[in-house]
Amino acid sequence: MVRQARILAQATSDLVNAIKADAEGETDLENSRKLLSAAKILADATAKMVEAAKGAAAHPDSEEQQQRLREAAEGLRMATNAAAQNAIKKKLVHKLEHAAKQAAASATQTIAAAQHAASSNKNPAAQQQLVQSCKVVADQIPMLVQGVRGSQSQPDSPSAQLALIAASQNFLQPGGKMVAAAKATVPTITDQASAMQLSQCAKNLAAALAELRTAAQKAQEACGPLEIDSALGLVQSLERDLQEAKAAARDGKLKPLPGETMEKCAQDLGNSTKAVSSAIAHLLGEVAQGNENYTGIAAREVAQALRSLSQAARGIAANTSDPQAQSAMLECAGDVMDKANNLIEEARKAVAKPGDPESQQRLAQVAKAVSQALNRCVNCLPGQRDVDAAIRTVGEASKRLLADSFPPSTKSFQEAQSQLNQAAAGLNQSANELVQASRGTPQDLAKSSGKFGQDFNEFLQAGVEMASLSPTKEDQAQVVSNLKSISMSSSKLLLAAKALSADPTAPNLKNQLAAAARAVTDSINQLITMCTQQAPGQKECDNALRELETVKELLENPTQTVNDMSYFNCLDSVMENSKVLGESMAGISQNAKNSKLPEFGESISAASKALCGLTEAAAQAAYLVGVSDPNSQAGQQGLVDPTQFARANQAIQMACQNLVDPACTQSQVLSAATIVAKHTSALCNTCRLASSRTANPVAKRQFVQSAKEVANSTANLVKTIKALDGAFNEENRERCRAATAPLIEAVDNLTAFASNPEFATVPAQISPEGRRAMEPIISSAKTMLESSAGLIQTARSLAVNPKDPPQWSVLAGHSRTVSDSIKKLITNMRDKAPGQRECDEAIEVLNRCMREVDQASLAAISQQLAPREDISQEALHNQMITAVQEINNLIEPVASAARAEASQLGHKVSQMAQYFEPLIMAAIGAASKTPNHQQQMNLLDQTKTLAESALQMLYTAKEAGGNPKQAAHTQEALEEAVQMMKEAVEDLTTTLNEAASAAGVVGGMVDSITQAINQLDEGPVGEPEGSFVDYQTTMVKTAKAIAVTVQEMVTKSTTNPDELGILANQLTNDYGQLAQEAKPAALTAENEEIGSHIKRRVQELGHGCAALVTKAGALQCSPSDAYTKKELIESARKVSEKVSHVLAALQAGNRGTQACITAASAVSGIIADLDTTIMFATAGTLNRENSETFADHREGILKTAKALVEDTKVLVQNATASQEKLAQAAQSSVSTITRLAEVVKLGAASLGSEDPETQVVLINAVKDVAKALGDLISATKAAAGKAGDDPAVYQLKNSAKVMVTNVTSLLKTVKAVEDEATKGTRALEATIEHIRQELAVFSSPVPPAKTSTPEDFIRMTKGITMATAKAVAAGNSCRQEDVIATANLSRRAIADMLRACKEAAYHPEVSADVRQRALRFGKECADGYLELLEHVLVILQKPTHELKQQLAGYSKRVASSVTELIQAAEAMKGTEWVDPEDPTVIAENELLGAAAAIEAAAKKLEQLKPRAKPKVVQRAGTYHWELPRGFSLLPTPGRRQCREESVRQSGEGSPESSCLPGP
Repeated sequence: MVRQARILAQATSDLVNAIKADAEGETDLENSRKLLSAAKILADATAKMVEAAKGAAAHPDSEEQQQRLREAAEGLRMATNAAAQNAIKKKLVHKLEHAAKQAAASATQTIAAAQHAASSNKNPAAQQQLVQSCKVVADQIPMLVQGVRGSQSQPDSPSAQLALIAASQNFLQPGGKMVAAAKATVPTITDQASAMQLSQCAKNLAAALAELRTAAQKAQEACGPLEIDSALGLVQSLERDLQEAKAAARDGKLKPLPGETMEKCAQDLGNSTKAVSSAIAHLLGEVAQGNENYTGIAAREVAQALRSLSQAARGIAANTSDPQAQSAMLECAGDVMDKANNLIEEARKAVAKPGDPESQQRLAQVAKAVSQALNRCVNCLPGQRDVDAAIRTVGEASKRLLADSFPPSTKSFQEAQSQLNQAAAGLNQSANELVQASRGTPQDLAKSSGKFGQDFNEFLQAGVEMASLSPTKEDQAQVVSNLKSISMSSSKLLLAAKALSADPTAPNLKNQLAAAARAVTDSINQLITMCTQQAPGQKECDNALRELETVKELLENPTQTVNDMSYFNCLDSVMENSKVLGESMAGISQNAKNSKLPEFGESISAASKALCGLTEAAAQAAYLVGVSDPNSQAGQQGLVDPTQFARANQAIQMACQNLVDPACTQSQVLSAATIVAKHTSALCNTCRLASSRTANPVAKRQFVQSAKEVANSTANLVKTIKALDGAFNEENRERCRAATAPLIEAVDNLTAFASNPEFATVPAQISPEGRRAMEPIISSAKTMLESSAGLIQTARSLAVNPKDPPQWSVLAGHSRTVSDSIKKLITNMRDKAPGQRECDEAIEVLNRCMREVDQASLAAISQQLAPREDISQEALHNQMITAVQEINNLIEPVASAARAEASQLGHKVSQMAQYFEPLIMAAIGAASKTPNHQQQMNLLDQTKTLAESALQMLYTAKEAGGNPKQAAHTQEALEEAVQMMKEAVEDLTTTLNEAASAAGVVGGMVDSITQAINQLDEGPVGEPEGSFVDYQTTMVKTAKAIAVTVQEMVTKSTTNPDELGILANQLTNDYGQLAQEAKPAALTAENEEIGSHIKRRVQELGHGCAALVTKAGALQCSPSDAYTKKELIESARKVSEKVSHVLAALQAGNRGTQACITAASAVSGIIADLDTTIMFATAGTLNRENSETFADHREGILKTAKALVEDTKVLVQNATASQEKLAQAAQSSVSTITRLAEVVKLGAASLGSEDPETQVVLINAVKDVAKALGDLISATKAAAGKAGDDPAVYQLKNSAKVMVTNVTSLLKTVKAVEDEATKGTRALEATIEHIRQELAVFSSPVPPAKTSTPEDFIRMTKGITMATAKAVAAGNSCRQEDVIATANLSRRAIADMLRACKEAAYHPEVSADVRQRALRFGKECADGYLELLEHVLVILQKPTHELKQQLAGYSKRVASSVTELIQAAEAMKGTEWVDPEDPTVIAENELLGAAAAIEAAAKKLEQLKPRAKPKVVQRAGTYHWELPRGFSLLPTPGRRQCREESVRQSGEGSPESSCLPGP
């Protein structure tokens, strides 16, 4: 670090001199002053850094000095950036231009390759996804190219640079999706050339995107502060463009651009309006925060959304023939630009003064003006004006209902009733026509909305006449109330029609429209029921017919979801409603016959309700059947549901209106408060979920911020409501009214932000095959509705005249048709259950694949598997790896679909089956080209295992069928199938990676690293399970493992390049794990900045790892290439450097916990060192220096131990304090334990090697302290920042107690070490305490770090038998030397047994019951041994004959536990268990070892190049052969044989030749 600081100081000194030289040569005084100022700042920062470097050099072990140096270096970096800003910016922008060009070229090539491969792709779903992603990228390429050209033509223009950065960032996500889609398509392309071309293009694009991402991030950091100015410039230029368009329209020269149709432009206008509203909400949130950088990004978003709006507005005007409409559209769009310009200006002023209420108020007013201008712009769309006119008509007509009295009617009650019925039928018909027209052309909508307005006017007139004929004031008020209800539902219907017309693809709008039409029907029915005086049952029949007419619309074109029901819920609903309908139909017939008219009316109403439910369920089921067809394109769930926000917004606004209503009672206030709390809570939860699911950092931040604003304003409102509830007076009501305003504003902003099209659900596209599959269900439901309508009409006449026989036969006919159509509907729904047919087809495909593998295996066994010549081994391996990856990606989606998503099941199983055919072909091809028979069989067997596990999963998935009720029974089988399949994938992937790495093929590894890098930018799957500390710990460990692997690669590049592939594979796996942990670590980091910094550093490391792996592959292919070796070493250096950057980023996240991780690592090193010292002591080689005695060291040990106790107290106290204090405490405790270990080692040495057992006792005591400190540091790290009642804090307290106990034990041991009478007793007490602590660790549910075999476990039990014998002997002799030896041996034997027992019990192949048995007997054995030692301790204190006789009983108990332990170990191994001590087994192992050594040596011999002639050295008439270097590697028998062979072939009978030296 200090060396680097010296280099840095020299470089900055040169830079300062260069800046000063520039300043002297500058003619502009202002520029000269700026340069000199920058040079001074840079010189000061350099001086600080040099000072810090001196401190670090003087105290190399001081963490504090190193931290100061890091901070000074960071300050210097910032000063350098400020000084050389322009030069750096130009360089970064130039790099970005180059990266953007590369990305655009790679994307174009990939699109061309995708088009070329389309004809030979057998997977239509993957092809469709690829085509879609290609379209999105193709739309982005021109913007990227335009950004590059703009930046190159205007190199000093900030707006051009920002446009390039924005275009680059917008290109990354669609580009990444296209790479993923291309990779998913490659395995199913039958034409090899096309597949290879697409695969290569996808790799190139992935590399180009990685470069573009890095370049864009760096350029963004350099150019960020200019965002607001750039946004303003863009909006002003858009305003100018619209002025020019207006002038062109006046001259009649405004023409549409290619591809601009009225429908497309209208849709774009709707989408861009939402995008502008969302961006404005985001801008207001960021301004309120006062964050200039994020405000700039939000301003850029507003400007970009306005650009889309401007283009759409121009397109609509160009496609309109009416000059007035043209002018209105362009005028409104220009007004939006003008108001948006004001908004961004105000935002710039307000962000400079965060918290200023005046600025915020002005900003809110300007934002409102933009929203109003946007609404006016949308209202200029064709068809919208007519709907607005109809809404005004309804509003004007409804004003008549506000009158206190109505003019008397000239009509009779019967005439008024008849007129009302007629008007009601007309209005109902118009509502249905309006629903149909909203899906058609703007002209249809204009016509139907005009008709609806007229019909509403007529209906209202009839209603008013009916009100005037009401006999009482109460009746009149009731009629008026119902008419108002109809007026409101009519307005809502028109608004829904208008919204759908403006944005036909918006999710759920069709459902809202249908619901609005039904609301109109229901409100009409309520009025008719009240106003008409007909025979009982007649009104119910009319109402039912109107309801059926409205609900029939659902079956016309069910291309959108009708409700949230799953397929099997729909089936249940159909069954339930069919029963109700059956009972109602029987009731209709019975009651009509017996003239029980009130009951007849009830039966009609129940039948109508059941029919509506049946229709809804049938429409939803038909939609799900259509979507589930594999040729259909499944919809994609959006980030949020805008309708949920809209509904919550409406409910909150209404509740707030009720709160401030003077007539509101106390109970109504509390009810309104409950509604507000319920909806705001739901909104906050939705925001939290959306924030965790999105990969967009800006959206993530805005969702969190919006949720905070809503929560805070709700909390303030609830306070005022509580005050109002306590004292119901005008002052409190006024406070309540004031508190509602911020809440309504916050919810409005959130709703606007959530309406961004980026977050919307992508609707499903139903294929023609899907429509055909839907048809049987739809036709059955339509027949049911038509017959039901006929049945109700017939029943209506029969209720009046039950003595009409022909009508009864008609009724029976309708009833029969309804029953038949429902039966048919249920049958069709059962037959068409989504996914079943596809599961059968997929099962057939897999069976066929397995037959092919079986045939290939038979051919391989008989050595008749002909090698495939048309493709290389590397290409086959790549095909297999890609197919296995895609299959792996589909395991969880198939399982999820099988559990509860029937509509997705068909898609997922079809996709999975599509990948097995290419996998099997590639596996057979790869096996045919593998020379080793065993490897051939392994590859084919593992491929077959994968196919078998997939087959098992498909059978289970078919049985579960996506039905949650069924899935409950199959849940366990499904989980098991998923697990089996994942294991099969893992095994096959490992085999393929090992084969690839051995052959030096690194393409798959580079792809894995690239995939891991890209996944960091994707949205997280769910909420992180652990804390930042957990992820930090794992990441530090993995990063260090990467650093070790990199060093090994450098070593092996020189000594053994063949092993580089294995190390590259290890590096790839470690990086994958690191990237996986980085995502949740970034989410749980202290703040967003640290999180993004961690992700960026990990991505940079990934690029370095990919480069290193590539170099390793190249060197493996040509081991003697010095240039490649040099490149590999350089790449390794860069990776090591980037590992340190990752560690630094993690340290910035939590310096205290990072210090704990470092401290724990240092303590592990101390423990390892003490273990080594114990080995020396046991061997009797730990000698004293000079003539020192233990007394020379006793005082030092006691002092250091006490200091450690103080450090421990500080460490525990600072666990919940600041990170800085925690870091200091951790460093201090490590420093003290290091000193303590050293001084105890010196003390032990001073005891002399003639007393090794006492030396071991003393070192064991300090080792116990070190272990306790390691545990305490880990517990401190886990408890950092936690609340006092957290389990981690409780664990910390326990660890602190153990620490104190062990230090006390050390002190006692130190005092007793020279006391011959008590030192054995003390050693035994320490051992008993140590065994108790080991037993606590053993009994904890935490699994061990690694697992071991049952043989190792059995081997460890032998030590206990020896230790037991020692303990009994020591108890009988009572000699202190025997007791010390027993204590040392017992400690080691029991600790080893407990460790081996737990490691063996947790072996993956050990079943749960055998594991429990082994753990139980392990604990019993340790407990029995503890009792034995405690009894020995009792004997030492009071030796009697009776007590000594009891020793045999204790030892028998231990022996019995050991026997049970060995039986448990045998049960772990099963029938294959062999005794490791069996002489036959030992001999077999020796032979196998010798054979392996001979084979290794033979390979070495094969590699040696033949010499030109034998090198013979003549020495005084004798000859000496220089045997090959591999000779020395042979085991003894091999060497002898080799020597004899050389003698035999020499043909020289010289005495020397037969007297070669022995082994």
